[in-house]
This record gives sequence, C-alpha cells and structure tokens, in this order.
Amino acid sequence: MLVRGILPTLSLLPILLAPGLALGGQTSPQQEDQPLDQQLQSIAAAHHGKLAIYTHNLRTGQTASLSADLPVKTASTIKLGILLDAAEQVRAGHASLSEKLVLEHANQVEGSGVLGELTAPLALTLGDTLTLMVILSDNTATNMAIDRLGLAHINATLRAARLQQTVLYKKVYVPATGPMPVDQPQFGLGKSTAREMAAIMERFATCRLSFDNSPPLPGDGPLCGVFLHMLRNQQDRNMLPRYLETMDTSEQGSAIADKIGALDAVRNDVALVATKAGPVIISAFTVDNADQRWIPENEGEITLARVAQAIVERWSPTGLDPAAFPWDNPLHPQPAH
Repeated sequence: MLVRGILPTLSLLPILLAPGLALGGQTSPQQEDQPLDQQLQSIAAAHHGKLAIYTHNLRTGQTASLSADLPVKTASTIKLGILLDAAEQVRAGHASLSEKLVLEHANQVEGSGVLGELTAPLALTLGDTLTLMVILSDNTATNMAIDRLGLAHINATLRAARLQQTVLYKKVYVPATGPMPVDQPQFGLGKSTAREMAAIMERFATCRLSFDNSPPLPGDGPLCGVFLHMLRNQQDRNMLPRYLETMDTSEQGSAIADKIGALDAVRNDVALVATKAGPVIISAFTVDNADQRWIPENEGEITLARVAQAIVERWSPTGLDPAAFPWDNPLHPQPAH
C-alpha cells in the first residue's frame, strides 16, 4: 500500500497574483468560473467514486470547485503539511536543512520509498530527508521528519495557517500514541479538504510563509525555492501531470510541482502548474473509488488527469511553460512574456 499559505503585499508578486484574493484561497463569488465548474461536475459524474476539487488561477483570481470543503483522506498529500512546518521551523531558526538526522531501524517502515530497504544506522541531512519524503513519498523519511519536527508542532503550524480541517494524526505505519480524535480511524494518516490542501501549495507558490501577515524574511524566497524544487521533482507523473506533460522532464525541468497520495480506494494530487497564462493551483481528491487496482490505468488516476486537462484547457489553451514561473525564488517574479 502506498501512502503515497496570508498574502504578501501584492507589489511583491505583481505578475502572479490578481487583486481581490482573500486569505486561504477564498475568493468572491464573481470569481467562480461556472463553466469550468460544470466541466468538473461532468467529470465527477463519470467517475465511480467521490471527487473533491479546488483550483485557483493565481493570475486572474478565478476559481472552480467541487465539494471543496468535504473532509477527505489525505494519504501522503498530508506530507505537504510536514513541509510547511519544516519551512516554519527553518525560518524561525529552530531547524536547519543541513542538520544531520540518523536513520534508525525503528523508523524503517514498508510502503513507498527507499530508506526502509537501506542499512541502518545511516546519516542524512534534514533537507535530504524531506527531499525523499516528497519525490519518492518515502514513508521512512516521513517518520524521521515527524520525529525531528514534532507531531504536535506540525499540527500547531497547520492551525496557525488557519487550516481548521487539516490534521496529521500519526507517523506512517506506526500505531497512534496517546488519545486520538474520534475520526482518526475514518481518515487514517491525515485529514484535510481540497481547499485547505490548495492553500498549503499556494503558500509555497506565493512564498507566504508568515502566518501573521508580516513581510517576508530575507531568506523566504530562496527557502520556498528549495521546497518547490523538491515538489517539482516528484516522480509519480500518472495523476495530474499525465495529460499535461508527455515528455521527459527530468533534464529540462517540469512545469508542475506536486505531491500525490494513494491508498487502495484513494488517489489524490495537489499541484502548482506553470501555464503560459500564469500559475494555477490544482487540488484534487478521489475517494471511495471502485477501481482499487495498482496499475497505470487506475480510474482514479485517469480521472485526476482529466480534471487537470480540463482546467488547463480552460485557463491556458496554449499549454504549459516551465520557464514562466520563478521556481528558484517566487518573490522575484520573472517579466511577463
């Protein structure tokens, strides 16, 4: 089984963001793209399971959604929350990406990744551990990160970010310790909504790492760049990227930074997509899927691919452009094409 951000001043991102965007991805009713909503509803009607979708065009402010506030199983997309807490602790000086962690046998678990197969003890940096957590959805690396950052601190960060429905319950493939919320058995590793997971990805895309609306710190831009680099190199391309990028992006760079999550009846993907018309956030969850096969043709994965295709064709008919987004430092936008 694979267990697979408060705005800066708009002057910092004149190209990426449109005026009128509210906290946490909420937008005014007139910004909802009703025709796109109808397309998403049509895709959902054909799927044998449930869909929850929230997408936000960061240039125009338009949104589209379907059951965006429905609590869903996150599977490994909750690792975006761990990444957000890592950013918080690094910028506060409480952690460093270069600090050393030690892989111990007690943290080696099954599922996705490679660390569970290596010989312990093994020293890695926190940055390397987070990289493996993202690009391979490494469950052992995830547990190492949770041990270093602290489960309580991660959830406190999610609350500080005003994500009221987003919870990391426990480590991966490790029994929960202490009293658990009554809904933990229903959701497993983590719980969130499509809208709230989009808000986490949007924090990295716009480099909004402050939770009190204070100006960015000098190191925020490059720090966001580090985490976006991890997400851009996420190696499972069968969900949202499937129909958007059909070439090998390993050498020239992808136009998509994303984090997937999967369980037998779950396929999820949360992405930042660099289109020729501006950056777009897509957060899409399929749950209670009838198709529980672990094959590339899994219906949940194909449904997510159709969701992304519909969104990009609607908002950027000319497609994607990896060079259109300032991946290394989102606080220093590139000139408009």
